Amino acid sequence: MRSALLGTCAGLLLLAACKFDELPPIQDDASDDARTDGPEADAAGDANPDVDAREPGARCDTVPATCGPASNESCCATATTIPAGTFLRSYDLAADAFNDMNYPASLSSFVLDKYEITVGRYRVFLESGYGTQARPPADASGAHPTVSGSGWHAAWNSNLPTDTAALRAALKCRLEYQTWTDSPGANENKALTCLSWYDAMAFCIWDGGYLPTEAEWNYAAVGGDAHRTYPWSSPSDSTAIDCTQANFNPGTPCVGLVSRVGSQSPTGDARWGHSDLAGNVWEWTLDAFVDPLPLPCSNCASVSPTATHRVHRGGSFFYDGVASRGARREAALPAVRTGDRGARCARTP
Repeated sequence: MRSALLGTCAGLLLLAACKFDELPPIQDDASDDARTDGPEADAAGDANPDVDAREPGARCDTVPATCGPASNESCCATATTIPAGTFLRSYDLAADAFNDMNYPASLSSFVLDKYEITVGRYRVFLESGYGTQARPPADASGAHPTVSGSGWHAAWNSNLPTDTAALRAALKCRLEYQTWTDSPGANENKALTCLSWYDAMAFCIWDGGYLPTEAEWNYAAVGGDAHRTYPWSSPSDSTAIDCTQANFNPGTPCVGLVSRVGSQSPTGDARWGHSDLAGNVWEWTLDAFVDPLPLPCSNCASVSPTATHRVHRGGSFFYDGVASRGARREAALPAVRTGDRGARCARTP
């Protein structure tokens, strides 16, 4: 296994970044010796793949524009289209780590949301009745436009909460860290936590997009062929990181909790204008975890429907700067819910 690239504190492999004694709770199966602090739905239910009649853009009409550095931007903002290109996956120019040059990838242009999924955005989804066994995504929906077999599988329906009440309960996986509230409040512009991979996938499908592939997320975070250590790194091999750039834990936490999306913008923004690709919350990607990375890679993704682990990237408020590096890989069971894991969606140009 490539050294320093896999390191979940959820029970896979500990790295230097995993140095804190009191981690946000995870929900994992017994084979990973993990705690089960948050509820997990596994009951069977009837599939009803209804389609929300509203256009994806209209689903933000009721979401207040309170995101970004001045709390006045749309929480549903998409950044500029990311241009096609070639880069080295899980590589940066800094000399101290992540310097394996053996995993090139070529990507077509794609769109990635500027911000992580917020509580307010998810509220519209949840209150519409979606994301449950009663209203799961349609089979094969949410596929990446160039990756065969990457859409939703009906066999996953049983991994969704049984109904809206169960989903509300599941989003409250740990009092200290969860951002969900049953009624709108001060957290509407914060990144939503306690998302399982299945929740994230279902939301992005409903919202007219898809979960970004691991290669797409990595490409956006490192500035493509710039191979930045962090999204903001200038020069690209700079390892400088501070609390004006990311919500992370350098020993004394910057915030200590999930923050408003875009709080560190524009100082911490990536090459193409994305916020919080380092820190705040870990972000699920489409891919199943495989090591080594798949080759060749032209718009590639690992999409085995029976994969035991899925990739998440970007670090969080709870982890140190090493976890926030754009090249860093981590993985967890897709049903896991933690107080520091969320997602953002990708879209076709």
